[in-house]
Amino acid sequence: MKFTIKVDGETYEVEVDVAAPEQPQPGFVPPNASYQAPAPVAAAPAPASGADEKVDDESKVCRSPISGVVIRVDAEPGQSIDADETLMVLEAMKMETVITAPIAGTIKKINHAAGDPVKVGQVLIEFE
Repeated sequence: MKFTIKVDGETYEVEVDVAAPEQPQPGFVPPNASYQAPAPVAAAPAPASGADEKVDDESKVCRSPISGVVIRVDAEPGQSIDADETLMVLEAMKMETVITAPIAGTIKKINHAAGDPVKVGQVLIEFE
């Protein structure tokens, strides 16, 4: 193939050979060994939520609004309490959450002590 090229007012005649297109080369050539990917591992089942706990009367329990750790229990079984009285304190991510009585009544059972981990929806306290 011949071309005529003009550079700074001077004319040049150029002959160019056309090369065959190169074959694409892979970016990575694996060694002469076969590779078999490992079989996928089944995921572990999710832990059960505390909200699955069955109770006879939902109005007579106090459930955890958060996942955390009980850091203080301010009530005891048999104690008479008023609505909105502090029952216990939970901690999650360095934040304290005060758990108050949803109803006035008498405490039947406290299901968790200081230091116990709790999940969302777990029954913390049962009332008579």
